[in-house]
Amino acid sequence: MAQRKGCLIGCGVALVLGVGLLVALVFGVGKFLDMADNTLVDPAVYEAVKTGDAESEVRGRLPSGESFVKSALKDGGPAEPEGSTCAWYLSSGATKNGDETVLRFCFKDGRLAEKVQYPMK
Repeated sequence: MAQRKGCLIGCGVALVLGVGLLVALVFGVGKFLDMADNTLVDPAVYEAVKTGDAESEVRGRLPSGESFVKSALKDGGPAEPEGSTCAWYLSSGATKNGDETVLRFCFKDGRLAEKVQYPMK
């Protein structure tokens, strides 16, 4: 009887750990897909927008950019233009020399003031 009880407890613990691992895996995949939806920009969109375009028009072509990787995308880029508000994204295109490409769009006075691409550090 004691062996049977120990086996049931062991199976119960394994079941709880398995369910916890499955939940963590689903959460991780969800976070990754959320990051992809919010931060990936097609290189064609980057090329299509021009400095001086209306901010609302440019932002309408971009995803929200709100993601847990936003702070990592800011690192290693050139200085932001004075008085501007910038948004950072990853290029959905092919990597260059194994590095992901960061696309930065900076807005000032309702217009696209600057767009820059650089390798992610």
